Amino acid sequence: MNEPVSISPRPVLDTLPAYAAGKPPAAVEGLVAYKLASNENPYGPVPAVRETIAEFDAISRYPDPLATLLRERLAEHLDVPAADIVTGAGSLGALTQIINTFAGARPDGTQDEVIFPWRSFEAYPIVVRTSGAKDVQVPLTEDFRHDLQAMAAAINDRTRVILLCTPNNPTGPILSTEEVEGFLAQVPPHVLVVIDEAYLEFIRDEGAVDGIEMYRRHQNVVVLRTFSKAHGLANLRVGYSVSHPHITQYLCVIATPFAVSSLAERSAVASLDHLDQVMERVDQVVSERERVVQGLQDAGWDVPDTQANFVWLPLGERTPEFVAAAERQALSVRGFGTEGVRVSIGEVEANTRFLELVRAFGA
Repeated sequence: MNEPVSISPRPVLDTLPAYAAGKPPAAVEGLVAYKLASNENPYGPVPAVRETIAEFDAISRYPDPLATLLRERLAEHLDVPAADIVTGAGSLGALTQIINTFAGARPDGTQDEVIFPWRSFEAYPIVVRTSGAKDVQVPLTEDFRHDLQAMAAAINDRTRVILLCTPNNPTGPILSTEEVEGFLAQVPPHVLVVIDEAYLEFIRDEGAVDGIEMYRRHQNVVVLRTFSKAHGLANLRVGYSVSHPHITQYLCVIATPFAVSSLAERSAVASLDHLDQVMERVDQVVSERERVVQGLQDAGWDVPDTQANFVWLPLGERTPEFVAAAERQALSVRGFGTEGVRVSIGEVEANTRFLELVRAFGA
């Protein structure tokens, strides 16, 4: 018998935080279980998407590696050149392509640096460290917003990429146009600024920054968007970035071939072609979000202003206790250590039960 061989991974794996996906709800007798842990669209995709999926019959064929049909449709929708769009497996896949292209370890062993707010999307440090770069985490302000002044102060000659998440996941606040313009004025032109807009469609604040407008005005801005949230295509993994040719020419080299399947591409196009129906579903979510926020405030809770499809409860040490209380009510929520709990806006009954829970739990 051959002797066992010890095969070691790259040392960076010891530094990676675990990505914790939202857990399914526990079954509780007498209660319908609801998952409020993953920011999924409770209303699902529009009927045209379901029809596209039912009619699809090209499983044995490779997809178009450039997702040409989707990119052309997006170009028309966004009024940008199709060549400025690079697709990926969700916005996370698109982000991974960006980081792997522009940040990592240098031949002399030094690390590029990537600045982002914290807490923010939990995949950020994983993607950055996996690339070989160093993550620079800048704490949020007391009201759970980006501290842009501190982020600007963190820029140095090793900085290659800066990530802005608006609305911020998991806390909810947006960045304004004025804030981002002021920040970009402090960023050297060779540093990429990625504006992650995964929850764009849920924003109702007229002062919120529009990433596409920033891309039009600034040569170093990259915009991230996804079909996972508002469009309800989370399982199909469709995302994309928008940036100028001097950036996309390199992204196209790194981009994972066939990352977006033909089924995913056609579904995304069908969803875009019925955007009015998509936004009807989004409006329902926003209406429920407003009801939930009002209910929290009426119950004495002080929560950050959210423009996403979730709310943040800054519970600190009480976080595990709340997660357990939710489980007893057949609700799955997303706890973050001893920092707080993110609760997705779900079905009407789920949101009502959540409000009953917070009233019983106490602010």
